Formats: sequence, structure tokens, C-alpha cells
Amino acid sequence: MAKDLEYCAVQGDEADPLLQRVYPAPVRSGRTAFQRDRERVVQSRAFRRLAGKTQVFTSRASDHFRSRLTHTIEVAEIARAAASELGLNENLTETLALVHDIGHPPFGHAGERALDRCLKRHGRSFDHNLHALRIVEHFEQRYAAHRGLNLTLGAREGIIKHSRDYDPKEHIELADYFLDLRPPLEAQLIDLADEIAYLTADLDDGVESGLLEIGHICDNVTIVGRCYRSIAERHPVVEEKYLFHEALQLMQNILTDDLIANTLKNVHAIEAKSLRDIRLHPRRLALFSAEIESQRLEEKRYLYDTLYTCQSLEREHDKAEEVVTALFDFWIAYPEELPPGHFQDIEAEGLARVVADYIAGMTDSFILEQYAQVKRTVRR
Repeated sequence: MAKDLEYCAVQGDEADPLLQRVYPAPVRSGRTAFQRDRERVVQSRAFRRLAGKTQVFTSRASDHFRSRLTHTIEVAEIARAAASELGLNENLTETLALVHDIGHPPFGHAGERALDRCLKRHGRSFDHNLHALRIVEHFEQRYAAHRGLNLTLGAREGIIKHSRDYDPKEHIELADYFLDLRPPLEAQLIDLADEIAYLTADLDDGVESGLLEIGHICDNVTIVGRCYRSIAERHPVVEEKYLFHEALQLMQNILTDDLIANTLKNVHAIEAKSLRDIRLHPRRLALFSAEIESQRLEEKRYLYDTLYTCQSLEREHDKAEEVVTALFDFWIAYPEELPPGHFQDIEAEGLARVVADYIAGMTDSFILEQYAQVKRTVRR
């Protein structure tokens, strides 16, 4: 199967429009444009801050739980392996995996929902993909001649479109990103690699936290139960937690192999001969098979019912909403309290967007420090 889709891959040669950068950049021998994109992402402050942002459990609970950064690394491993097997552009795929969560605010999805609700009161909204684009185009300042990371068009398109399609009529500001076309397969892989990574990791962290029980998972999640029994038959006297860890790895391999095989099947079914054929197809082609998709949905429902909405995490979510909302409202009322670098953007961006941008860039620990400081200020 390796190299089977080379004709549909982003080639990365000099004539490829996806290699375009907004600003001229010197050519570096021995490194492709997408390798340089990857390096620029990894060296950015926003990427480093992912270490301090919640995935599911906050870092205050245990150092053993995934952070947004460790989750990102796991996604990159899965995505690159799939791209390699399919013969796609591995460097572009890995870059998109490493940057895919860079726009997330603190406190995981709870923080994102709270920030979106705050912005909606001002006629705006928060979308972490679009915020990621703002980060790499504007907020990161690494070069003397311009703002932003100056990533290639291919990387910037993938940041926007890896997990959803945007209506060209509703997002005229994204006109340069081929909104009427499907993204390359390299970008299409990212959302499903993300699914594979968190479906595996969240069960692992859920058991580590004591909120989930291995037996209950195996009884209610078909694919995990099947994998666990397969491992247990070969290692009948091994401790349960080690069997479970290996079962999760087996599950991850099954999901990854199915994604690779079904993507290849879908591309062959439409007789795609080029990247253009991928782009013009009305639907995405990187998909799980119907059987595995059904099992994926079963596991996702299980995680929502037993973990994501459990009482202890709901308390964390409530706290996240309280902190984000209080800080947002404070800086809306007292914009002069914003750092100078953000305050100066108010005229161009609007106060609500500037406040949201400031909050979205924070780590969990920094936003809690700001919350404590603001509470002391308000009391005075």
C-alpha cells in the first residue's frame, strides 16, 4: 500500500502553489518548505503554551494526564504514519498535525465554549481553527520584516480546513483558501488522526483518574472489549491494567489501519488521478469504513455519557466558564488594564475580539493567576 497515492499527494515541488508564502523567504538546501513550516510551528510560543493547556484533565490533577501538547504529539505520530503508508506528503501532514490545536484557549473545550458565549454577546464568535490562523499570521512575532510565521499556503489552508468546511459566502475573508474545494488528503487525515488519538488517550486517562473502570469499558465499548479479550487470551495471568494498555494500542492500530485502507478504497473508487480530483470531489475521502465508524461513534457516546459530562469534570467546566467570563467582562469594562500590545489593537480589531485573543493565548495556570489578580483588584 505504501506510496499508493503519490499521484494524489501534495508534491511540494517549486511549481506547487501550496508552497507560496506571503513574504519572500530564502531557500534552505536540504529542507523542504513543509519541513521548514514544521520547524516554525514547533519553535513558536503558541506551540510551547500547549504544554500548559487542558486536554481533558487539568495538569493540577496529575502530571500523568495528557496536556494539549502531548495529545498533539500523539496525533502527529498517527497522522504521519498514515501519510507514509498512503504515499502522501509526510512533512505537510506532520506540520498540520502539530499545528491543529494551536488555536485552543485554556481549559480545553469548556474554555472554548465559554469564550464563544462571551463573544456572541458582542456579535462575534470563537472558532479555534480561525484563531489558529490568526496566531500564525499575526500574533507570532519571530521575524524582523513581518509579523506571523509566514507559513506556506498549504499549511495555512490545512489549519482552516482540516476538520470542517467553511461556506465561502459566510467567510469572504478566507477567499484565498479554496473554500469551494475539498482540502488535500494530507489535511483530511488530521481530523481522524485526532479522533484516533483522543479516543485512545481519553479512555486511558479516564481509567487513570478513577472515573472509568476497565470492566465497564469492555462491557460497553465493542471495539475495546474485543481488543481486551484478544490480549487477555494470550496473556491470561497479566495484571488487568497492562492488558488494558495493550488493548488500547491494538484498538489504535485497528482504527489507523482502517482509515488507511478505507481512504485508499475511496480514492480508487472515484478513479482519482491527481490532487485536483481529490479537491473537486463533493465529499471528503479520508474516512473510516462503515463498520469502524459505527464502533467509533459508540465509543464517543460512551465517553460523553461517562466521562466528559461526569460530575467532577462538570465542576471543572463550571469553574472554567466562571474564570473566562469574569476576565472577559473585566477587560471589556476596563480595557486600559490590557497589556499594551493588545490594547493597541483595539481600534483595528474591536475590543471584544482583542479581549478574546488575549484570553485564548493563556495557559491554564496563567489565566488562574490573572483571575486571582483581577479579583483582588475588584475588591479594592
